[in-house]
Amino acid sequence: MIDFANLEKYRENNRIEAKKALGGFPQSVWETYSAFANTMGGIILFGVEEHADKSLHVVDLPDPEKLVKEFWDTVNNRKKVNVNILTSHDVTVETVEGKRIVVITVPRARRNDKPVYIGENPLSGTYRRNGEGDYKCTEEEVRTMFRDASAQSQDSKLLEKMPMDVFDFESVHKYRNRMASARPGHVWEELDDENFLYKLGAVGRSDDGLHPTAAGLLMFGFEYEIVKEFPNYFLDYREELDETTRWTDRIVSSSGDWSGNVFDFYFRVYNKLTLNIKIPFQIENGARIDDTPVHTALREALANCLVNADYYGRQGIVIVKTKTNISFSNPGNFRLDIEEAKSGGVSDPRNSSLIKMFNLISIGERAGSGIPSIYAAWHKLKLPTPTLTEQFEPERSTLTLSIEKPAINNGDKKVAINSDDKKATIKSDDKKATIKSDDKKERVKTSIQKREIIRYLTDHVSATTSELAELLEIKPTRLKTIIYEMIADGIVVAEGSNRNRRYRLKS
Repeated sequence: MIDFANLEKYRENNRIEAKKALGGFPQSVWETYSAFANTMGGIILFGVEEHADKSLHVVDLPDPEKLVKEFWDTVNNRKKVNVNILTSHDVTVETVEGKRIVVITVPRARRNDKPVYIGENPLSGTYRRNGEGDYKCTEEEVRTMFRDASAQSQDSKLLEKMPMDVFDFESVHKYRNRMASARPGHVWEELDDENFLYKLGAVGRSDDGLHPTAAGLLMFGFEYEIVKEFPNYFLDYREELDETTRWTDRIVSSSGDWSGNVFDFYFRVYNKLTLNIKIPFQIENGARIDDTPVHTALREALANCLVNADYYGRQGIVIVKTKTNISFSNPGNFRLDIEEAKSGGVSDPRNSSLIKMFNLISIGERAGSGIPSIYAAWHKLKLPTPTLTEQFEPERSTLTLSIEKPAINNGDKKVAINSDDKKATIKSDDKKATIKSDDKKERVKTSIQKREIIRYLTDHVSATTSELAELLEIKPTRLKTIIYEMIADGIVVAEGSNRNRRYRLKS
């Protein structure tokens, strides 16, 4: 929610759109409605204009109630907008500086409501938002939204044109051995391979016999067969541990010297992820436990990346391990709001069959507790808070984990300020002149810097200390002083800790 008492500090950006609306109802609002709904949500303001310096200021709407009525009439007209995702609380008339404006809060649409489009053709009426305004979505973006909107899990599709020899049965047998170890005596243990794969959901029946499902192909297929169904399929793990080389180790699905499927990739990568990570071991009943919560969290992060990927999407899965971080990036946006994912308890997987397959060998969570368990493990070890980010065009989700505790930097220690030091007194011609540290010139400069931070954070959602310091061309220590003031004023909030700390506008 915008702090209307400080409206002039905000700028139009990827989550705020201002419209003067003195000439009547602005029809361009519908492109913005579609764009906000299909991206991160946002706020549309009627009765607010942008000045030359990009600051926002209110004008006095003569009849805001008329604008509200016209908005509701149109948003409920299916020939104009395909779906109304608002409640009565999302459209209000507010009084700011004695003047009345209309505030329309557009939430991020649920996946089953996307795409939100104007007119009757989604391919020509679907919009998204970026820092420059509303843009018309490509056909690929629209089709991706429709694919995600389906109630059917993406990987349950039966591939009726594919034969059973697309499978690498060596992978299948390794999977069966792991399942026998994880679930000894399971009722599927005595089944032959074909019936086992059918029970697992890796194959399905059609009129002419058994065929792979999309999940079965991804989990156990050969890479050269997988790309026939998923042309953009690519699994990439990189270790970048030496600044003088592009990478020190790499695993890719297209190398040709292994199957290239999701199952084999998982175990090849997990062993690399846990190698040489300095994690304190645990003792239980006098015995060392090598499988710590951090190992569990890394398994969860890797599985989460693989089972929530949109394998029809672009650029494939990319996992990068450096000396300080591990990042897990997959095609496809979050199907839940990021805050919902962090809090847990809600699960909306993109590939339900893959989740089932991993669960049966004791990998991954099913009840929406995976991401919270990762955060809990990192918090327990006092490691910087993990970060979840998403981008659009192309759609990607990224989880970044710090694997190094930040070094203590004496320059970053908080220095207590004595109240007696806030003012310095000197004599001039036997007169005492009080020099205040926050003199007028410094206040003006700081005010401009704060406006720049607000502008940047509304465009980019969040930023690090170094990013903001570089933006303002000031030292990080000076930036921290400004940020602390903005936190105290309730304008900015901090997320994470130490080296992974990020700042965003308070909602």
